[in-house]
Amino acid sequence: MESQVRGGTRWKRFAVVMVPSVAATACIGVALAQGALAASFSVSGQSFKVTAKELNGKGFSQYGAIDEGYTLDGKKTAHPVAVSAFTSASIEKMCQSVVTPNIPLLGSVTLRLEAGDSSDEDKQVAATNLYIDVEDLGADAEFTNIDIGVAGKDLKGAKMKANETANPFGFAQQADSVKLTKVKQTAWATTAGTFKLPGLSMKLSTGTSRECY
Repeated sequence: MESQVRGGTRWKRFAVVMVPSVAATACIGVALAQGALAASFSVSGQSFKVTAKELNGKGFSQYGAIDEGYTLDGKKTAHPVAVSAFTSASIEKMCQSVVTPNIPLLGSVTLRLEAGDSSDEDKQVAATNLYIDVEDLGADAEFTNIDIGVAGKDLKGAKMKANETANPFGFAQQADSVKLTKVKQTAWATTAGTFKLPGLSMKLSTGTSRECY
């Protein structure tokens, strides 16, 4: 995925771009339901909310970066993020929601995705080479063998992605594994090499009352 622009809309293989159109959003939902799930999510110029009952990740690393994209009216934007990266992860009871505002006749419309609502790991959301560009995170965290180093030099787990807007000599931290519970986060982009969503549910609703939190 070396030609990918994180936080923007140019991708080498897969992309999901949520735009202010109910028809376009519905088409995305059909693709998801048919199993044609893209390995990348980006909301152009918008953040989205994600919750999880529990996330267990291996090969964890975290470093600072800049997500670049465009607002819904075409203006270029840039957002500082903390990239949380995992070589593999399982997620119990995942919820992801994004609000598209100012749709004619409807106002705001919320798209909500849920999956992996099971304590059985085989039925949970599973991802490899997972990258989450986080603006805000709340969780109870437990790290195994955590240490700090230089982002582009010392990372032994998930590496910085190619062509990412980040300082390769900046601060980073890593751990062999991490357990996050009661996760609430706001993110600008999520990418993964593979992304499996057992029990996927997608719902559209007017207003913002159906956001994940």
